[in-house]
Amino acid sequence: MRTISKRTQYGLKAMIALGQQYGKGPLLISVLSEQQQIPIRFLETILLDLKSRELLTSKRGKGGGYELTRPPSAITIGSLIRIMEGPLAPLPCASETAYRPCDDCRDVEHCGTRIIMRQVRDAIADVLDRTTLGDVIAKMPGTDAQPAQELMYYI
Repeated sequence: MRTISKRTQYGLKAMIALGQQYGKGPLLISVLSEQQQIPIRFLETILLDLKSRELLTSKRGKGGGYELTRPPSAITIGSLIRIMEGPLAPLPCASETAYRPCDDCRDVEHCGTRIIMRQVRDAIADVLDRTTLGDVIAKMPGTDAQPAQELMYYI
């Protein structure tokens, strides 16, 4: 089964931290890097990519840093993973957005592997597209809610 990259793990950690900061002003990249233990050079490229997708804004100078462009409750984990990783499907033939038949497939409509991988893709998308940054933040230790068990493998 495909796993998410370190880049995506770091991106999710950064977005959750920025979500926790939402409404309190920008967060310096150096502070974010130190708090989340993300190499600053790696974090810079991730945040610039998320900024180009209009999920973040940045401000230079005193009181500067990065912040979310919208509330954490308006950003799904599924959308973030798609931005950073691409399609959620474990195989290209099971993808909704980047469908491509497998090179050795003789009958895509009756392929058992494709049928089950579509179910896997749909289950993953169901969880990730229903879950927002706000949901994750609310379920993190130190809050009143329980940890998000279904997300532990993705973050």
